[in-house]
Amino acid sequence: MTRKSTFPWLDFIKKIAVIAVPVALQNLLTTTGSMVDTIMIAPLGEITVGAVGLCAQFTSLMFSCYWGFVGGGMLFFGQYWGAKDDDGIDRSYGITISFMMFVAVVFACLATLAPEWVMSIYTDKPAFQEIGVQYLRVVGFAYPMQIFSMGMSALLRSTERVRIPFYAAIASVLTNMVLNWALIHGNLGFQPMGVQGAALATTIAALVNAGVILLLARVQKYPYLFHFRRHFRWTKPALALYLRRCFPIICNEAFLGIALMITNMVLGRQSEAAIAATAVFRTLEGLVIGFFAGFSNASSVLVGKCVGAGELDTAYERAKRLVFLCAGCILLVCLTLMVAHKPVLTIMSLSGESLRIGTGLLAIYCVAAVIRMCNWTMNDTYRAAGDATTGTVLEISFMYVMVLPCVCLSGLVFKAPYLLIFACCFIDEPIRFVLMQRHMYSGRWIRPVTPEGQAALPAFRKMRNAKTEN
Repeated sequence: MTRKSTFPWLDFIKKIAVIAVPVALQNLLTTTGSMVDTIMIAPLGEITVGAVGLCAQFTSLMFSCYWGFVGGGMLFFGQYWGAKDDDGIDRSYGITISFMMFVAVVFACLATLAPEWVMSIYTDKPAFQEIGVQYLRVVGFAYPMQIFSMGMSALLRSTERVRIPFYAAIASVLTNMVLNWALIHGNLGFQPMGVQGAALATTIAALVNAGVILLLARVQKYPYLFHFRRHFRWTKPALALYLRRCFPIICNEAFLGIALMITNMVLGRQSEAAIAATAVFRTLEGLVIGFFAGFSNASSVLVGKCVGAGELDTAYERAKRLVFLCAGCILLVCLTLMVAHKPVLTIMSLSGESLRIGTGLLAIYCVAAVIRMCNWTMNDTYRAAGDATTGTVLEISFMYVMVLPCVCLSGLVFKAPYLLIFACCFIDEPIRFVLMQRHMYSGRWIRPVTPEGQAALPAFRKMRNAKTEN
């Protein structure tokens, strides 16, 4: 009688920690920097805080447009890393960074040349629009450097070099904090610049981030970022494979970005107190997403590497456990956030009605975030293993059939209370969780792109089919 092998939990958690902890700390640093930004801007008033928060929604739209290429790139980076295919890594990085920089140029031009049009989309209140225009005209210059850094960081993390982006984030956040202090209110001999000072600090910090990544990568003799000629040795079959595998991810992020823009348009047409509370909430939401990003990168690397190397059983067992580890960690973060919410919201300029709304937003989000982050972790796992379609179809379908109609009807037609409108943003998460779990246990999301993975696939599917029948 054969004895069922036990899963190596200790080794698994160590591998997660090596990847997830630096990424989580990096995002925590970034979120802390955003919180400090908000605290420094807070003396300028709730309207200023709200206006900068609306500008952040434009940045989020840019994130949605380029993140499809990041997700697609990490699919290839991780699997080629597992297969030890240097040419595959170089080629896929070149394709990824080229598409990402195209997005950067488009959004930089919109922010610097047409900020009035951008702000008119997100709110109908002139006071918010005027301040937002001042901010966008300057911060638009940061977008190319931010996206370039994101592309480099994705490659570094996928090849298990997570410390370089972490150290770069430390330098960037410290730069941003010092320059905010100097430029917003006029310290160290500078003239007070208000929101333009905050935008200039963000731009310089983005330049520092990219510079430190390149410097440390050169010092540590990390090869892939500097194989410039190899980055652009594209072949038609390689480009076709990249676009075919990435197309669902790109569509997912693009359609999701449009849906979020429509949602933010509805939220941006509510009361001034609600807009200010939402701006502060988005900053705190970054804490939860920051911890989630660690699991996202861990799932992409640990699962994608195994799939690329042909170790499909290991990839399957790791993926199942990542979801529950994510749920436990995010729950702890949410509970901590709720315990400390009142002093945090107060120091970030909320009071009276805006404080009440901010508290309600956090309460709703802390319930929804655990399920949402589990769904995102499963989707990232599917993508790393080669299945970029299932999560996309589910997320976009529910977003346009269920979430958007509920948000628009409750916010624009029925004029429902703001917290109810906000809650409608998450009504699809429990249903998708059930469907995503069923797909997880089927194993059909494992779709290798490397020869090693494809060779191991028939045996893996035969085993999964046999277990399903039994």
